[in-house]
Amino acid sequence: MNSIQAIDARPGDSEQPGRIDVRVHRDAQGELDYGPTGPGRAAMKPIVGFTISDDGVGFTPLNMTSFETLDSGYKSELGCGGVGRLLWLKAFDKVSVRSAYLDEEGNLRRRQFRFSIEREVESEDDADGLTQPGSVVSLDGFKQSFQQQAPKGVDAIAREVFEHCIWYFLRPVGAPTVTITDEDDSVSLDTVKDEFVASEMLRSSIEVKGQKFDMLNLRLKPTARNSVPRLHWCAASRVVIEENLSGKVPGLHGRLQDEAAGEFVYACYLTSDFLDDHVRSDRTAFDIAAAVEDTLVNDPTLDDIRDAVTEKIGEILEGPLTAACEQLKQRVHDFVTKRAPRYRPVLARIEQRGITVDPTVKDQDLELQLHRQLQKIESETFVQGQEISAEADAEPSDDFAERLDAYLATVSEINQSDLAAYVSRRRAVLDLLARLIRADPEGKYSREDAIHSLIVPMRTESNDVTSDRSNLWIIDERLAFHDYLASDKTLKSMPATGSESKKRPDILATRLADSPVLAAEGKKMPLPSIVVVEIKRPMLKDPSEGKNPIQQCLDYVKRIRAGGVMTADGRPIPPTQDPPAFCYVIADLTEKMIERCEISDLRPTHDGLGYFGYNNAAKAYIEVTSFDGLVNAAAQRNRAFFDKLDLPAI
Repeated sequence: MNSIQAIDARPGDSEQPGRIDVRVHRDAQGELDYGPTGPGRAAMKPIVGFTISDDGVGFTPLNMTSFETLDSGYKSELGCGGVGRLLWLKAFDKVSVRSAYLDEEGNLRRRQFRFSIEREVESEDDADGLTQPGSVVSLDGFKQSFQQQAPKGVDAIAREVFEHCIWYFLRPVGAPTVTITDEDDSVSLDTVKDEFVASEMLRSSIEVKGQKFDMLNLRLKPTARNSVPRLHWCAASRVVIEENLSGKVPGLHGRLQDEAAGEFVYACYLTSDFLDDHVRSDRTAFDIAAAVEDTLVNDPTLDDIRDAVTEKIGEILEGPLTAACEQLKQRVHDFVTKRAPRYRPVLARIEQRGITVDPTVKDQDLELQLHRQLQKIESETFVQGQEISAEADAEPSDDFAERLDAYLATVSEINQSDLAAYVSRRRAVLDLLARLIRADPEGKYSREDAIHSLIVPMRTESNDVTSDRSNLWIIDERLAFHDYLASDKTLKSMPATGSESKKRPDILATRLADSPVLAAEGKKMPLPSIVVVEIKRPMLKDPSEGKNPIQQCLDYVKRIRAGGVMTADGRPIPPTQDPPAFCYVIADLTEKMIERCEISDLRPTHDGLGYFGYNNAAKAYIEVTSFDGLVNAAAQRNRAFFDKLDLPAI
């Protein structure tokens, strides 16, 4: 920046264009590991300093006096606070300056000095080798904390310098030729400008509380770096704050499409005398209140300025933003229809509130946005319900009936959303189960414990498992209503069995005959029913070699009946005749499994995906279902709900 200003200060008849050369100096010895550098690339050597050369007016007596004066106001009209050189010593150990200038008689004068915290300004002998006005500033001893955070490559450094000084490159008179050199690599900032800026748009201005602000509107070429719209708050002809505009203007997210200019990313550079007057001396922030409540004066606040800027942006980009909003609307509708039908009943309300997300956003991020909107609707509806309830006990207002109807309509939509969420969850569970029973690319199948955990978490019992954590409905809807449930627990550990056996049935459930809901747990008699579920690994060639899973289930039933049966809360159940038992075996129908079903006198189902029957000796109903049959049956039972939400077939 000092070099640009020194070139600007040259006489108006100067024929040569200004030139600035920035050279990067690296440690010739050590190397730092800055993370993965890619195949065939060596780690970059750490940067230890920079040299900046220019052909400006040099360190004239006035410039030198200003340099030696703390808080100098010499360049205040340029927005300079006079403390920039102090920041040099915050990042570097020392500074060396060699400069030449023309005196009042036009004679070339030279000066050379060092600058450090310990010794401040130290003059040295005249600088040799300088034959024309200009300066060479060397910044040495790059401090570790700054060195680690600074950009490493010459391209990245060039971009940072360009963006910081972009105002000078976009002003009518242009900027000097600036080159960044790092060993054998060299980058011209004119090239960076061509790669950075697609085109300039109409300049515009706004007025906020009597203060004028100018807006330089740019179309930037979309790149990985230039991927989001930004507002650059400028002062003293340089960027002070960079703000992401995504979501702050409806439709403004990432790339926009213009029929004339094609694809671009919007950027605004905001300048004003007001910003110049209120920038902090280190030019890293503004002394401006954030909002009205933060100030007692009538000056514009940051919120005031931002609101005016975003409103103007909406006018400037009206066409591209309209197209982007339509694209966003279609993206949301497609997502809700195909992936998140729970939001369909309240989608109109969400759209009325305004949802601003990038159309290219990931599904999970869009889901979060929709969920936040739904939560806000639910919270507001809860408050409305309290107000209406309180008003109903008093004298209702004239619009009470209308507000009551609106409240009830919203409640109805929220209830529909909750039901849709419940159905969608079931569909997601079935989709996951369908994936678990398929072989992976290596031909391997999931272990039975993965499928077991999907149906009900392993090594848990009734007190551990809430209804929304188990998916027993996949096997049979009636299993949701049980008095006691145990998953992969030993018979000895189950209070409902009274057994001393350490065998582990996969899933055990008991249900009192007259108590179909969990609320009646342990209070009604008599006999509980018993459900035992055994799950085997998909496509296991010989399920439980040496163990017949059908016989395993019957053995569990026998052991349970033989024990002192108790309720879930430990109360004994009076002796009764054999409790009814239901045995479910989930296993693929391999040759061995079919043989065992036939030996047990079970009949094949009509679809050929399972076997069923009743064992008189054990007084137990037995059902053997393949994994495909399990998924198909559960899907068919829920088909009406899935169709209502337009969910595709499994």
